[in-house]
Amino acid sequence: MTLEAELIAKYAQGVLDFSGLNLTELNFSNINLSGINLSQANLSVANLSGTNLSKADLTDAQMNVARLSGANLTDAILNGCSLNVANLVRADLSRAQLCGASLVRSELLRADLTRTNLSDANLSGADLREATLRQANLRGANLGEANLRGCFLREANLEMANLQGTELSASDLTGANLRNSELRQANLSLANLTGADLRGANLRWVDLRGANLTGADLSEAKLSGADLTGADLTNTNLTNTSFVHANLTQAKLIKVEWNGADLSGATLTGAKLYGTPRFGLKIEGIVCQWVDLSSSGDRSVIQNFTPDKAKEFFNLTPPSLQIIIDLPLSHQANFVLAGTYYKIAQEYPDLIQPPNIEISARRTILSFCIDNELTLFSTAFMAILPFQDATITKKNIYSMVDLMRAEVIHQQDMKSIKIVKQLIIFLSQAIRKAKIIEKTNKNLEAAQKLNFFKAPTRTILTNSHSQNLTLYDNPQFGKKFTNDDDISDESVYAIPDFPVIGDFIKEFYCIG
Repeated sequence: MTLEAELIAKYAQGVLDFSGLNLTELNFSNINLSGINLSQANLSVANLSGTNLSKADLTDAQMNVARLSGANLTDAILNGCSLNVANLVRADLSRAQLCGASLVRSELLRADLTRTNLSDANLSGADLREATLRQANLRGANLGEANLRGCFLREANLEMANLQGTELSASDLTGANLRNSELRQANLSLANLTGADLRGANLRWVDLRGANLTGADLSEAKLSGADLTGADLTNTNLTNTSFVHANLTQAKLIKVEWNGADLSGATLTGAKLYGTPRFGLKIEGIVCQWVDLSSSGDRSVIQNFTPDKAKEFFNLTPPSLQIIIDLPLSHQANFVLAGTYYKIAQEYPDLIQPPNIEISARRTILSFCIDNELTLFSTAFMAILPFQDATITKKNIYSMVDLMRAEVIHQQDMKSIKIVKQLIIFLSQAIRKAKIIEKTNKNLEAAQKLNFFKAPTRTILTNSHSQNLTLYDNPQFGKKFTNDDDISDESVYAIPDFPVIGDFIKEFYCIG
């Protein structure tokens, strides 16, 4: 009886322990060996194609150059197993344990490794094209020079993994954890990295052309020399990220957070920058001939630059809104104010962050940082709602925007018309939401009874070039009163002329 036949016969009789046996080059293809114990066995060059090894114990087994194509290894234990140059094409390794296993240059084409534990495994040079590694644990694994083209890695854990020079083009890494991973010179072109965690990752010289990084976290990541041509980084966190000499040509950088990012020597020609703050950046040697400021990235609002103008464009201060109240904030008013802004933020998320509050013996200053200058007017429209001066302040805001609309149409300045059109859209949305809030928010009713909200106010916008525009300055501001009931007066406040308003928006929209 051959060794294969003897093992199969004993297994059929219920014997499961065959640990430590030398089974090199033997043929166990297409048979059922579920639950077998082959730990420390030598199965090098063995034929196990199509074999059922589910729940088998192959701890520290030698399986180099073994044939396991189409094998069932679900829930198998292969910790410390050596599978170098093994053929695992279309094998099912879902939920298997491969901690510290060696799979150097193994073939795992279209293998199923769903929720497989490959922590600290060595997969260098392995072929994992179109493999499924959903929720797989690859923490600390070595995937250097491996081929994962078209691989499915949704929610996989690749924290501190080595992916240097790895082929990951067109792979799906949605929600994957790549924190502090090594990805130097990897190919991630056309990869889907939506919502991925890449904090602190080394992505130097990586190919990310056309990649989808929407909502990803790349804070503190290193992308020096990376190619992000046409990549989508919408809503991405790029805080303190390094883009030194990176190529961001026509990249979609809409509503990104990149305070502290280093763009020294980077190329941003054609980048889509709608709703993205342009302050707190390092821009020495930046290359940018034009950017797309349209809300949909359709090039309807293009800004061209000379080299000096590009530096000016990317070197701004945060735009802000200030509401100055001519009374100190009391505890009761503070409670009502917090509740009112909380309710407003539910309808108008741009006020989700509470204002910075400065209180002196005479006055209170509410300061709001604004991410998108296009929303300065609409945010002021919402922020003034709790105050008695809201009626005239809102009227002034509407009048200023309407004045801009009439003037830019008269002047036939197409670029300005598109910008003002965006202002009107945001303001119209704010007007609709304000009506809802005024009908349903009981906090506004409470505010109207307190002297703090009846006090004269001054509302000031500051653009990213540090220019101010006063929306309303109550003529009674700074005067002393003896009768609290007369504390507010909606006296006429003449809004600025168009040249003043136009200059204000021209600076922060780079019109002209």
